[in-house]
Amino acid sequence: MSSLKLKATGHAPAFQHDLFGAAENLPEGFAYQPGLITPQEATELARHLEGLPFQAFDFHGHLANRRVVGFGLRYDYDRREVVEAAPIPDFLLPVREKVAAFARRPAEAFAQVLINEYRPGAGIGWHRDKPYFEDVAGVSLLAACSFRLRRKSGDKWERRTVGVEPRSAYLMTGPSRSEWEHSIPPLAEHRYSITLRTLRPQKP
Repeated sequence: MSSLKLKATGHAPAFQHDLFGAAENLPEGFAYQPGLITPQEATELARHLEGLPFQAFDFHGHLANRRVVGFGLRYDYDRREVVEAAPIPDFLLPVREKVAAFARRPAEAFAQVLINEYRPGAGIGWHRDKPYFEDVAGVSLLAACSFRLRRKSGDKWERRTVGVEPRSAYLMTGPSRSEWEHSIPPLAEHRYSITLRTLRPQKP
């Protein structure tokens, strides 16, 4: 199993293999692992996800064209704080273990699991995850996507794109997490993304 692990900082894995031929051009702290889960594991996960109570993502009354369901913790946009959510289901624990091994973090550190469902035509605009969370990992199911990253540089934007394949995982730590925004353009095929986040340590 080859892997692309890029200039990681903190707990992230170190660089091992350049899958795209230009690792130095991707954001520091970004790591990518193709084939994190097996085809059978992906099929079983997708079967479980189909039965979850997805709802359209609601951002201050604006309903996005993707659907979400979350476990462990969730960010309350009205209260502007992280609150408890339903416990993480048992069927998600094995993939959390694999993500934790990839990230070299304890599995329990990934306290939030958010699942996004992208139907054909759905995507997600430019954003940076809420600062209450620290490391962010994602596992892709069913369809590939273009994972776009950008960072302001003077009056211009630095831009990068990573092809994220089904069954693969990405990890954002350090500058890739704190300095770069990311987005996914509208998809042609049905896709699930399992996003796992660690909580940022609270300052004393």
